Amino acid sequence: MNTSSPAPIPDLHALLAFYAEAGVDEALNDVPINHFEKPSPPIPAKHVQPRRNMPLPPMAPQPARPTTQPVAVPDGQQVALAQKLAANAATLEELREHMMQFNGCNLKATAKNLVFADGNPQAGLMIIGEAPGRDEDMEGKPFVGRAGQFLDQILAAIGLDRSQVYMANVIPWRPPGNREPTPQETEICRPFIERQIELVAPKVLVHLGGVSAKTLLNTTEGILRLRGNWHVYNGLSGVDIPAMPTLHPAYLLRAPAHKRLAWRDFLEIKMKLRALS
Repeated sequence: MNTSSPAPIPDLHALLAFYAEAGVDEALNDVPINHFEKPSPPIPAKHVQPRRNMPLPPMAPQPARPTTQPVAVPDGQQVALAQKLAANAATLEELREHMMQFNGCNLKATAKNLVFADGNPQAGLMIIGEAPGRDEDMEGKPFVGRAGQFLDQILAAIGLDRSQVYMANVIPWRPPGNREPTPQETEICRPFIERQIELVAPKVLVHLGGVSAKTLLNTTEGILRLRGNWHVYNGLSGVDIPAMPTLHPAYLLRAPAHKRLAWRDFLEIKMKLRALS
Protein backbone atom coordinates (compact mmCIF):
# COMPACT_ATOMS: atom_id res chain seq x y z
CA MET A 1 0.00 0.00 0.00
CA ASN A 2 1.40 3.34 -1.12
CA THR A 3 1.25 5.82 1.77
CA SER A 4 3.42 8.53 0.21
CA SER A 5 1.89 11.99 0.09
CA PRO A 6 0.85 13.42 -3.34
CA ALA A 7 3.34 15.59 -5.22
CA PRO A 8 2.96 19.28 -4.34
CA ILE A 9 1.22 21.46 -6.92
CA PRO A 10 3.79 23.87 -8.42
CA ASP A 11 3.30 27.61 -8.10
CA LEU A 12 1.71 28.64 -11.42
CA HIS A 13 3.14 32.16 -11.28
CA ALA A 14 6.63 30.81 -10.73
CA LEU A 15 6.14 28.28 -13.56
CA LEU A 16 5.00 30.96 -16.02
CA ALA A 17 7.93 33.15 -15.03
CA PHE A 18 10.32 30.24 -15.68
CA TYR A 19 8.82 29.65 -19.13
CA ALA A 20 9.09 33.34 -19.99
CA GLU A 21 12.76 33.45 -18.98
CA ALA A 22 13.38 30.32 -21.06
CA GLY A 23 11.88 31.96 -24.13
CA VAL A 24 8.63 30.02 -24.16
CA ASP A 25 6.48 33.04 -24.94
CA GLU A 26 3.93 31.42 -27.28
CA ALA A 27 1.62 28.55 -26.47
CA LEU A 28 1.78 27.02 -29.96
CA ASN A 29 3.82 27.61 -33.11
CA ASP A 30 4.07 25.73 -36.37
CA VAL A 31 7.88 25.94 -36.49
CA PRO A 32 10.08 25.41 -33.40
CA ILE A 33 11.99 28.49 -32.34
CA ASN A 34 15.65 28.17 -31.41
CA HIS A 35 16.25 31.01 -29.00
CA PHE A 36 19.98 30.13 -28.77
CA GLU A 37 20.56 30.67 -32.48
CA LYS A 38 22.31 33.88 -33.43
CA PRO A 39 20.30 36.22 -35.60
CA SER A 40 21.14 36.32 -39.29
CA PRO A 41 23.44 39.18 -40.33
CA PRO A 42 21.75 42.04 -42.20
CA ILE A 43 21.85 41.98 -45.99
CA PRO A 44 24.48 44.37 -47.40
CA ALA A 45 23.07 47.44 -49.00
CA LYS A 46 24.61 46.60 -52.39
CA HIS A 47 22.52 43.44 -52.61
CA VAL A 48 19.28 45.26 -51.89
CA GLN A 49 17.26 45.86 -55.03
CA PRO A 50 16.11 49.46 -55.29
CA ARG A 51 12.36 50.01 -55.40
CA ARG A 52 11.05 51.24 -58.66
CA ASN A 53 8.55 54.06 -58.74
CA MET A 54 5.41 52.26 -59.78
CA PRO A 55 2.64 54.41 -61.26
CA LEU A 56 -0.31 54.79 -58.93
CA PRO A 57 -3.70 53.63 -60.18
CA PRO A 58 -5.98 56.46 -61.22
CA MET A 59 -8.28 57.63 -58.43
CA ALA A 60 -11.99 57.53 -58.95
CA PRO A 61 -13.55 60.99 -59.17
CA GLN A 62 -15.02 62.06 -55.84
CA PRO A 63 -18.64 63.27 -55.87
CA ALA A 64 -19.01 66.96 -55.27
CA ARG A 65 -20.22 67.84 -51.80
CA PRO A 66 -23.54 69.64 -51.74
CA THR A 67 -23.17 73.29 -50.92
CA THR A 68 -25.34 74.62 -48.12
CA GLN A 69 -26.01 78.20 -47.31
CA PRO A 70 -24.40 79.09 -43.97
CA VAL A 71 -26.76 79.81 -41.13
CA ALA A 72 -25.96 82.99 -39.24
CA VAL A 73 -25.74 83.55 -35.54
CA PRO A 74 -28.45 85.98 -34.42
CA ASP A 75 -27.35 89.60 -34.48
CA GLY A 76 -28.84 93.03 -35.09
CA GLN A 77 -28.67 92.67 -38.86
CA GLN A 78 -30.55 89.38 -38.81
CA VAL A 79 -33.19 90.79 -36.46
CA ALA A 80 -33.74 93.64 -38.90
CA LEU A 81 -34.07 91.17 -41.77
CA ALA A 82 -36.59 89.09 -39.81
CA GLN A 83 -38.62 92.22 -39.10
CA LYS A 84 -38.62 93.14 -42.79
CA LEU A 85 -39.65 89.66 -43.94
CA ALA A 86 -42.40 89.44 -41.32
CA ALA A 87 -43.79 92.86 -42.19
CA ASN A 88 -43.91 92.00 -45.91
CA ALA A 89 -46.01 88.87 -45.32
CA ALA A 90 -49.63 89.66 -46.21
CA THR A 91 -50.93 86.17 -45.36
CA LEU A 92 -50.01 83.27 -43.11
CA GLU A 93 -48.86 81.31 -46.14
CA GLU A 94 -46.53 84.11 -47.19
CA LEU A 95 -45.20 84.32 -43.64
CA ARG A 96 -44.50 80.60 -43.69
CA GLU A 97 -42.64 80.90 -47.00
CA HIS A 98 -40.54 83.78 -45.68
CA MET A 99 -39.62 81.77 -42.60
CA MET A 100 -38.70 78.77 -44.73
CA GLN A 101 -36.26 80.92 -46.71
CA PHE A 102 -34.87 82.76 -43.70
CA ASN A 103 -31.35 81.62 -42.69
CA GLY A 104 -30.66 84.15 -39.96
CA CYS A 105 -31.17 81.84 -36.96
CA ASN A 106 -28.63 79.23 -35.95
CA LEU A 107 -31.37 76.83 -34.78
CA LYS A 108 -32.37 76.16 -38.38
CA ALA A 109 -29.05 74.37 -38.97
CA THR A 110 -29.88 71.54 -36.53
CA ALA A 111 -33.66 71.34 -36.93
CA LYS A 112 -35.32 68.94 -39.35
CA ASN A 113 -38.44 70.96 -40.05
CA LEU A 114 -39.95 74.36 -39.60
CA VAL A 115 -42.74 74.03 -37.04
CA PHE A 116 -45.09 76.77 -38.16
CA ALA A 117 -48.59 76.19 -36.75
CA ASP A 118 -51.56 73.86 -36.40
CA GLY A 119 -55.28 74.29 -35.93
CA ASN A 120 -57.78 76.81 -37.23
CA PRO A 121 -56.46 80.31 -38.08
CA GLN A 122 -60.04 81.62 -37.83
CA ALA A 123 -60.37 80.51 -34.20
CA GLY A 124 -60.85 82.98 -31.39
CA LEU A 125 -58.22 81.30 -29.18
CA MET A 126 -54.52 81.25 -30.05
CA ILE A 127 -52.14 79.13 -27.96
CA ILE A 128 -48.43 80.00 -28.07
CA GLY A 129 -45.80 77.65 -26.71
CA GLU A 130 -42.05 77.97 -26.33
CA ALA A 131 -40.25 75.81 -28.90
CA PRO A 132 -40.74 72.48 -30.69
CA GLY A 133 -39.59 69.22 -29.19
CA ARG A 134 -38.36 66.06 -30.92
CA ASP A 135 -41.79 64.85 -32.04
CA GLU A 136 -42.79 68.29 -33.27
CA ASP A 137 -39.52 68.62 -35.18
CA MET A 138 -40.11 65.28 -36.88
CA GLU A 139 -43.70 66.04 -37.96
CA GLY A 140 -43.42 69.78 -38.50
CA LYS A 141 -46.44 70.52 -36.27
CA PRO A 142 -46.64 71.98 -32.75
CA PHE A 143 -47.84 69.98 -29.75
CA VAL A 144 -47.94 66.48 -31.24
CA GLY A 145 -45.83 64.72 -28.61
CA ARG A 146 -46.76 63.56 -25.13
CA ALA A 147 -47.19 67.13 -23.86
CA GLY A 148 -49.36 67.92 -26.88
CA GLN A 149 -51.61 64.96 -26.20
CA PHE A 150 -52.03 66.19 -22.64
CA LEU A 151 -52.89 69.65 -24.00
CA ASP A 152 -55.59 68.05 -26.15
CA GLN A 153 -57.07 66.54 -22.98
CA ILE A 154 -57.07 69.93 -21.26
CA LEU A 155 -58.82 71.54 -24.23
CA ALA A 156 -61.38 68.76 -24.35
CA ALA A 157 -62.14 69.37 -20.67
CA ILE A 158 -63.30 72.93 -21.51
CA GLY A 159 -65.16 71.82 -24.64
CA LEU A 160 -62.54 72.62 -27.31
CA ASP A 161 -60.44 70.71 -29.82
CA ARG A 162 -57.78 71.59 -32.39
CA SER A 163 -60.34 72.69 -34.94
CA GLN A 164 -61.38 75.47 -32.54
CA VAL A 165 -57.92 76.80 -31.60
CA TYR A 166 -54.76 77.94 -33.38
CA MET A 167 -51.36 76.76 -32.09
CA ALA A 168 -47.86 78.10 -32.67
CA ASN A 169 -44.53 78.60 -30.88
CA VAL A 170 -42.31 81.58 -30.19
CA ILE A 171 -39.40 79.58 -31.66
CA PRO A 172 -40.29 77.67 -34.86
CA TRP A 173 -37.13 75.52 -34.90
CA ARG A 174 -36.21 72.93 -32.29
CA PRO A 175 -33.26 73.85 -30.05
CA PRO A 176 -30.73 70.98 -29.86
CA GLY A 177 -31.45 68.60 -27.02
CA ASN A 178 -34.72 70.43 -26.24
CA ARG A 179 -32.76 73.07 -24.36
CA GLU A 180 -34.34 76.40 -23.55
CA PRO A 181 -33.80 78.95 -26.33
CA THR A 182 -31.34 81.73 -25.66
CA PRO A 183 -32.42 85.39 -25.50
CA GLN A 184 -30.68 85.99 -28.84
CA GLU A 185 -32.61 83.15 -30.49
CA THR A 186 -35.85 84.41 -29.00
CA GLU A 187 -35.20 87.93 -30.25
CA ILE A 188 -34.48 86.76 -33.80
CA CYS A 189 -37.79 84.87 -33.93
CA ARG A 190 -39.95 87.49 -32.19
CA PRO A 191 -40.93 89.35 -35.42
CA PHE A 192 -42.34 86.16 -36.93
CA ILE A 193 -44.59 85.22 -34.01
CA GLU A 194 -45.73 88.83 -33.57
CA ARG A 195 -46.74 88.99 -37.24
CA GLN A 196 -48.42 85.60 -36.90
CA ILE A 197 -50.54 86.91 -34.03
CA GLU A 198 -51.45 89.97 -36.06
CA LEU A 199 -52.56 87.91 -39.06
CA VAL A 200 -54.64 85.50 -36.95
CA ALA A 201 -56.14 88.31 -34.80
CA PRO A 202 -57.42 86.05 -32.00
CA LYS A 203 -59.79 87.18 -29.28
CA VAL A 204 -57.73 85.53 -26.52
CA LEU A 205 -54.07 84.55 -26.23
CA VAL A 206 -52.74 81.73 -24.05
CA HIS A 207 -49.02 81.68 -23.26
CA LEU A 208 -47.76 78.21 -22.36
CA GLY A 209 -44.59 78.48 -20.29
CA GLY A 210 -42.24 81.22 -19.22
CA VAL A 211 -40.49 81.81 -22.56
CA SER A 212 -43.75 82.57 -24.35
CA ALA A 213 -45.06 84.83 -21.59
CA LYS A 214 -41.82 86.75 -21.01
CA THR A 215 -41.15 87.29 -24.71
CA LEU A 216 -44.59 88.52 -25.76
CA LEU A 217 -45.67 90.28 -22.56
CA ASN A 218 -42.30 92.02 -22.09
CA THR A 219 -41.85 90.93 -18.51
CA THR A 220 -39.13 89.29 -16.43
CA GLU A 221 -41.40 87.62 -13.87
CA GLY A 222 -41.53 83.85 -13.62
CA ILE A 223 -44.44 81.83 -14.93
CA LEU A 224 -45.61 80.82 -11.44
CA ARG A 225 -46.14 84.51 -10.61
CA LEU A 226 -47.64 85.35 -14.00
CA ARG A 227 -50.09 82.48 -14.33
CA GLY A 228 -53.69 82.82 -13.27
CA ASN A 229 -53.81 86.57 -13.95
CA TRP A 230 -55.06 88.30 -17.07
CA HIS A 231 -52.54 90.42 -18.94
CA VAL A 232 -52.72 92.50 -22.10
CA TYR A 233 -50.78 91.76 -25.25
CA ASN A 234 -50.12 94.95 -27.19
CA GLY A 235 -50.41 93.95 -30.84
CA LEU A 236 -48.51 95.49 -33.73
CA SER A 237 -51.71 96.93 -35.18
CA GLY A 238 -52.56 98.68 -31.91
CA VAL A 239 -55.21 96.16 -30.86
CA ASP A 240 -54.91 94.92 -27.27
CA ILE A 241 -55.61 91.22 -26.75
CA PRO A 242 -56.35 89.65 -23.34
CA ALA A 243 -53.64 87.10 -22.55
CA MET A 244 -53.47 84.35 -19.96
CA PRO A 245 -50.06 82.88 -19.05
CA THR A 246 -50.24 79.35 -17.73
CA LEU A 247 -48.04 76.35 -17.07
CA HIS A 248 -46.67 74.38 -20.00
CA PRO A 249 -48.10 70.85 -20.40
CA ALA A 250 -44.58 69.40 -20.41
CA TYR A 251 -43.99 70.97 -16.99
CA LEU A 252 -47.31 69.61 -15.72
CA LEU A 253 -46.28 66.10 -16.71
CA ARG A 254 -43.18 66.51 -14.54
CA ALA A 255 -45.04 68.25 -11.71
CA PRO A 256 -48.56 66.76 -11.64
CA ALA A 257 -49.37 68.51 -8.35
CA HIS A 258 -49.64 71.77 -10.32
CA LYS A 259 -52.27 70.47 -12.71
CA ARG A 260 -54.93 72.02 -10.49
CA LEU A 261 -53.39 75.45 -11.13
CA ALA A 262 -53.54 74.98 -14.89
CA TRP A 263 -57.13 73.76 -14.60
CA ARG A 264 -58.10 77.00 -12.88
CA ASP A 265 -56.39 78.98 -15.65
CA PHE A 266 -58.25 77.16 -18.41
CA LEU A 267 -61.56 77.66 -16.65
CA GLU A 268 -60.77 81.40 -16.72
CA ILE A 269 -59.98 81.09 -20.43
CA LYS A 270 -63.28 79.33 -21.08
CA MET A 271 -65.24 82.08 -19.33
CA LYS A 272 -63.32 84.81 -21.18
CA LEU A 273 -64.07 83.22 -24.55
CA ARG A 274 -67.73 82.93 -23.62
CA ALA A 275 -67.86 86.60 -22.58
CA LEU A 276 -66.25 87.73 -25.86
CA SER A 277 -68.32 85.55 -28.18
